[in-house]
Amino acid sequence: SSNEHKLNFKKSKEACLSYIQDALLQKQWKRAAEFLTCYVESLEKDYSREHIGPSEMIWRIGTEILWHHSQSSMKEFNCFMEQMKTLGVKRYLKVCLEHVFHLLCNGQIDEAYQNLSLAESWRFGEQTVIQDKEMKLIQAYRGLLDYYSWSKQKNILLEHGEDGFSDLAVEQEMHGYFRKAAVNLKEIIKIPGVWDVFVKCYVDLLEFYGDHNEARQVLNEYAYNSKFPANPNAHVYLYQFLKRQGESKKSLISALKILHDIVPSHELMIDFNTMLQKSKKRKKRRLGLEVIFTALDYAGWKENAKAWSCLAGQVKQIVISEKHLDWIKQEWNSRKDWWPAFHFSRYLAKRNWQENKNLSYEKALVAGLLLGKDCKYFKYVSHQGCKAQLKRFRMLRKFVNKHNLVYLKISG
Repeated sequence: SSNEHKLNFKKSKEACLSYIQDALLQKQWKRAAEFLTCYVESLEKDYSREHIGPSEMIWRIGTEILWHHSQSSMKEFNCFMEQMKTLGVKRYLKVCLEHVFHLLCNGQIDEAYQNLSLAESWRFGEQTVIQDKEMKLIQAYRGLLDYYSWSKQKNILLEHGEDGFSDLAVEQEMHGYFRKAAVNLKEIIKIPGVWDVFVKCYVDLLEFYGDHNEARQVLNEYAYNSKFPANPNAHVYLYQFLKRQGESKKSLISALKILHDIVPSHELMIDFNTMLQKSKKRKKRRLGLEVIFTALDYAGWKENAKAWSCLAGQVKQIVISEKHLDWIKQEWNSRKDWWPAFHFSRYLAKRNWQENKNLSYEKALVAGLLLGKDCKYFKYVSHQGCKAQLKRFRMLRKFVNKHNLVYLKISG
């Protein structure tokens, strides 16, 4: 009967998809391809009313298989993608974008640009309006490739210098790419979202032609507009731009303060700490100590010699002046229960000594002042340093012994 046929078809379809899923999970691409072929051949009904219709299923699974299959070629992939574009207008632009990504991954820049141009000229009734966001992405990526061409021409011009008519032709071509890239890149970054690569390229174009005010406005909008999602990179780009422009330390500190609030473990916290330490304001120097302590709370910073050098220098300065020991005490109180095992174990002392003696020196200084002269880390490193007859380690031991009372004050 008709109902029985539909039921059997549904069961066979679900079983086939289950086999495909199993093959994909086990990275058995040949087996997955065979089952997908069976799945395509067995489709007899239109299931487009379902949330994910067969055409989208075939597109997504087929793309994954062809990308990983050892015997697939770019020619087969291109053929498959062209077929997928005709299966459903609702997904036409998405398929085009994915096709472009694969072409770019294979270094086929010209083919990718051609596909973007064709997709941009696509029109299909109301679908054109519905897929407005996808169309803007198509245009944005075309702008990105125009920027790539502009960058190539710029490098040619910079390498050859001013050399008559040949350079004039290159410069004119370069300006043509600039105009096309700028229009499309400017449009996409108006839409709230994460557009890092587009923003960087657009700012590069503006800076090259000396439009620094526009570049500043773009970066400020990207970093501070509440409609855009929180994005650490937006503040990184703004900071780097301000630094290139030779802006005041106040402006640089302001940009990094927000980055610190979002990502306290960012690599730029070294720069932030350095600027704060050079400030004449006590409040900023206090913040600098907090910044470097917080950065070292993260595992990725455990063996960062520069960070330990910053902390050691600041702690040493405070200890010698005997001012603001309360700053150290406040930071240490929340860490004294876990930093000894996290940073200052005997095992780490041995490893750090073997791998990086500068790192072990800075850490030993901090460990000795925070945990006293009986700290395992300090004892091991200072002993090894003195044993190797290294003068700086003898001075280290002498300094920590002299200021051992500081440990008692900090520990309470």
